This record gives sequence, structure tokens and C-alpha cells, in this order.
Amino acid sequence: MKGVFTAQKKDGTVYYRASITYRRKHISLGSFDAMPAANAAYTEADRLLNHDRLNINQYQDTSPLPFEKWVILINFRDNGIYFGTPIYARPKFFYYYLSPVDVLKFDIDDLFYYAKHKIMKRGDHLFVADYGMQVNILNRYGIRSFAVAGKDYLFLNDDDTDFRHENLAIINRYQGVSQVTCKGKKRYRARINVPGYYVIGYYHSEIDAAIAYNKAIDILKKKGVQKNYTPNYIDGLSPSLYADIYSRLKISDKILNYIILHNP
Repeated sequence: MKGVFTAQKKDGTVYYRASITYRRKHISLGSFDAMPAANAAYTEADRLLNHDRLNINQYQDTSPLPFEKWVILINFRDNGIYFGTPIYARPKFFYYYLSPVDVLKFDIDDLFYYAKHKIMKRGDHLFVADYGMQVNILNRYGIRSFAVAGKDYLFLNDDDTDFRHENLAIINRYQGVSQVTCKGKKRYRARINVPGYYVIGYYHSEIDAAIAYNKAIDILKKKGVQKNYTPNYIDGLSPSLYADIYSRLKISDKILNYIILHNP
């Protein structure tokens, strides 16, 4: 059958590979246990690429091709560029299809990153595999992995599937830091879980609060508190300036005296 090739596993089991060539690109369509199933995949791919002007919304669960491959082929047909992930490109942005009903939107500047990194979803967390590590896609925006939408960052158009840079506003970029109103003035509060949340202090700048959080970690560890805290990384700050800020920051007495007042 056209587009179908017989193959054999190490144990001698015969299976069938389906593939198609379009615009001089050889495209694998998958492996199948039966020749008719492989041929059905080839036939549908041929129909998508060369005949019907089917669109992504017309996909059905009965298709012999997986949804991801359906998106990939239609994008190749319409936009002339092949991606190995379920992307459909537009002039200034692109869609990334997690499923027929779960669609994300990104800036065109992020196109080639997501063409090489498959997005996975676990609960509400979206992540990619990068150098063997699971990396939350929020990290590309300077947002902490477990930041809370509405508290630590905002989708400005209220669409939580729209990850274009212009649609994301960061409220709290550092661990343990949040902006509050204190005596009618905006301040940055730093607090830490020891366990139980303790306020480290209130500061004029976000960076001061972030460094105060780091200083509180150091104090608690020296006093014997064993907890895996993640310190804040302050980008663009020289070591000497960081040290100056660190040394002058005042820390709550409840942190300074924690071991004295509580059992470790």
C-alpha cells in the first residue's frame, strides 16, 4: 500500500510505518500494528496536504492521525514551514495546541523555542523539558514556577491562555516578596515560612525585600533551621552592591531570635 513500509521489532514482530513526502520533506506519520491502519494514516495525511482545505477545528477523534500530527501537517500546508510540535503560525503570533480545546497563544519571537520544546501539562502547570529538567514556561517571563495568577502576575486581558509578553504583568517577581500598603504608603513586605509565616520586614524597594528574604534564610540556617529555601537571584546587581544592601537591611527580631524563642 502507498506510503506504508513493513518493519520488524527485535523480537521478530512485524509492524508498519506510515510516511509521506510533501514539498521534498519526508514526514513520518507513525507506527501501526496493521497495514490498513498505516494506509489510513497516509491517506488522511495526503488529503490534508494536497486535497481538502480542512482546518484544525474539523479534527475528529476517529481520525487515523493523532491530533498533534493533524496540527503539524496543516501548519506545514498553510505556512510552508514544518515544526515537530503542534504549532499553527500567524503573522505576529502563533497558537500552540495542547488539545482541540486547550490552545495557548504566544509571541512570534518565541516560535523557534516552542518548535523545539514540547509543552506538557500537569494540573495547572505548563512546562517543557530542557536539558533534562522540567522548566515551567512562566520562567521565560521572569515569573517564579509556583507563582499565583492574580497575586504574583496578571493576564492583562483576563485570558489565561494568552502568553504574549504584552499580556503578562509581573506583580511579585521574588520569593517571599509582595507589595502591600502600609500606613497609606506602598511598601514591599518580605516574609518567610519557618514553618508558620514570619514577617521579615517592610522595605522601600522590591530588591531590598528580596535581599532581606535571602538574609533571613542565612540567619535561620545559622541558627539550625533545616529547610530547603530557594534564595532570590537578583539580576544585574554587582556583588559589592548586593553586599552593601545586605549589610544595611534590618531584619525582624522574631527572625533574629527565632531559636531562642522556639525549639528548633
